[in-house]
Parts: sequence; structure tokens; C-alpha cells
Amino acid sequence: MLPRRQSTFVLRWVVLLIVFAGTVTVSRLYSKEVEPADDRDDAYRNIALFTRALEQIRSNYVDKDKVSYEQLIRGAMRGMMDSLDDHSQFLDKDMYDDMQDDTKGQFGGLGIVISIKDNTLSIVSPMEDTPGFRAGLMSDDRILEIDGAKTDGITLPEAVKRLRGEPGTQVRLKVLRPATQDVTVYELERAEIKVPSVKDARMLDDGIGYIRITQFNEPTAMALQAEIDALRTNGLRALVLDLRNNPGGLLRSAIDVSQKFLRSRDVIVSTQGRRAGDQQVFRAGGRERLLDLPMVVLVNSGSASASEIVAGALQDHRRAILVGEKTFGKGSVQSVLPMEEGSALRLTTAKYYTPSNRMIHELGIEPDIVVPMSPEDWSALMERRAVRTPLDEGEDGPVDVQLERALSVLRGILIYQARGSR
Repeated sequence: MLPRRQSTFVLRWVVLLIVFAGTVTVSRLYSKEVEPADDRDDAYRNIALFTRALEQIRSNYVDKDKVSYEQLIRGAMRGMMDSLDDHSQFLDKDMYDDMQDDTKGQFGGLGIVISIKDNTLSIVSPMEDTPGFRAGLMSDDRILEIDGAKTDGITLPEAVKRLRGEPGTQVRLKVLRPATQDVTVYELERAEIKVPSVKDARMLDDGIGYIRITQFNEPTAMALQAEIDALRTNGLRALVLDLRNNPGGLLRSAIDVSQKFLRSRDVIVSTQGRRAGDQQVFRAGGRERLLDLPMVVLVNSGSASASEIVAGALQDHRRAILVGEKTFGKGSVQSVLPMEEGSALRLTTAKYYTPSNRMIHELGIEPDIVVPMSPEDWSALMERRAVRTPLDEGEDGPVDVQLERALSVLRGILIYQARGSR
């Protein structure tokens, strides 16, 4: 152990180095903002407290192999980020690599989108044709255990790391279904997850088309346009856009999809951060527009993030009627700030607002026409999707009451338009 005077000298240099590093980082990110002197003094005092605690732990903790500077600093960073909100995280190299794989549309896992809701690891939505979907996991299910380990206090990166793995490997989940309070243990086999983002495009009766978007990734807008073009050659007069159980995806993809149905320069979504200058407004651009096509957008509690952006934009501009149930309410913006050695900070820096300035986060989007569907009927419809299109329900299965209401609304609009043109 160092002599007291030498230890104090070391601590002072550690404090100075941390303050210097922090000042460099702040100046790079927010060069226009000058920190007041009293805030700098407060930062110095608290960082000094942190370094004293750091050295006490290193000197006195019972397990010497757990108290390297790297272990303690990374643990402190994880705790610091976790204390902010459910979506801010410190990502080590493996977690950062996993997050980057998400945008490629292919990875090994169960095919469930997860979030932290009410301090509990929750399923936002199972992706169709995946192990989680086929097992019957549902939106709002709570994961209590993963391979026998409780999920109390687990972070999202930790949960993702434990759920993913090589295709063919096994994972055991203990799941609570809040609607029924049933607790079920699922034995699942991981698979390579490849999910097309646009599915089940087809014409229904009376010239009404149906397209389902399962997630928003890079090719979604292009795939959607191709399906719309095909439907238009078959007499498309109105459209049902199904965003139910769509957990979201890329902001750029949500903008590209929304602008197909909006006027040029219409606001799609805005973000508002900590300072007035942090606001960003995203407007419709592009060339392909379907401004006169009557639309219904289907949403439910599994519609989140990018789905809520699209639904909110079309609703606010009165471009579509929303039918179904209130959406999930995930409307915060996470910026990824790369750090040294391949790690990164995933930091909440803003929140999404619809064109009428409604906040999405933790509030969700209320549909214009509320049509509830029981968890049992929704589960049965999801199972039917695994073997055939959800539009072919027979007498032996549940009816998609939300889709039926959407069709009824659009038939009425088409009748009204036909009479007005006489």
C-alpha cells in the first residue's frame, strides 16, 4: 500500500486526468456551451469522492481479482448509464457489435424484441416465423428468468447477450403473462433470424389492398413501393397498412414510408432534446406520393418506435384513420457515441414528437377507432399467420375484428366518394 502522502498525490492526478478527459469529451460534443465555474467546482468535488471510493474498493474488497481499474471503471459506467433511464446503456465491444448486427436484418436468436417496462424485462413483440413467435410468446409478456437466472435489475444489453447465441443452441425462459397471471416455462431453440419487413400484400374485395410491415429496416420503403405498384395495377382504390406488433426499427425507414402518403414538406416527426438548439424537424420529401388513396392504419400495443412515428404522422395530417389499440409508447432517441477499444455509450438525447407536438414516449398513440382484441384471439391469429395469410380465417378460427373494422371504414369512404363524384 502506498504511503498516505504518495496515495494523496496519486488521487489528485487521477482526478485531474478524469476532469481533463471529461472536459475534452464535453468540448467535442457541445463546443458551444461553456460550463459555469460553480458547476466545474461541483464536478471536481464529486469526482474526487468517486476516486476515493475507487481506491477504498481496490484496497479493501475481499476478492482481489474483481477490483482492477478496468473492471471498476466499466462497472461504474454501466451503473451511471443504467441510473438515467431504461434505454441508456454502456456497451462493451461485444454488445456494440451485436447492436450493429440488428440493422443488418440477420442474427442468431429467438426473434423477440424486448424492452424494460415497469422495471421488468418485457416483450415488445415477437417477430413472425421465428422461434419466439412459434412458441406463442406475446406482446407485453414479462421474462422472469433466462436459463434459471432471474432478470431482476437486468439491463437491455445483458438481456440481449443472454438471449442471443448460435443457431441450434437452447435457451429456457420463465414468462409471466400479465393478462392472465399465468407463468409458463418455454424451452426454445435459437435460429438464424431473417425477417422480411413487408409481407402479405394482396387485394381484398372492393379494390381495397392490404400490406403488412413487420419492422422498419433499410429496404422497407423500397419493398413497400413495389407492393403498392403491383396492387395499383390490380385496381387499388384504398389501403390497409398493418403495423400491429411492429416493434419499429430505423428512423430513416419510418420517414421514407411516411412521406409516400404526405404532401411535400409536411412534418413527419420532430425531436426535442435538452437545449432549444437540439430540436430537429423531419419533413416529407421524395417523389412517389399517394395523396388521394383512402387509408386505415392498424396498430396495437406491440406497435412501437418507428411504427408510432408513422402512425402519429398519418393521424395528425388526417391522412389515415387509426384502428386498433393504443401503441407501446417507445418514443425516445438514443445516440450512439463510440468510445475507446470498441465500446460505446448508447445515450438518450431527445424524445420524438408527432407533427401536432404530441410526445410519444410512455404515452403511445391512441387510435381513432378503438377495437379491442383479447390476448387469446390475437395469439390464435398469430399462430394462423405461421401457416397461412391472416386474411384467410375460417369458421373454425377467430375473426380479425380489427381488420374487419378497417375494411368497413374504407368501404364507407369509397361509397361516399363514389356518390360525391356523380
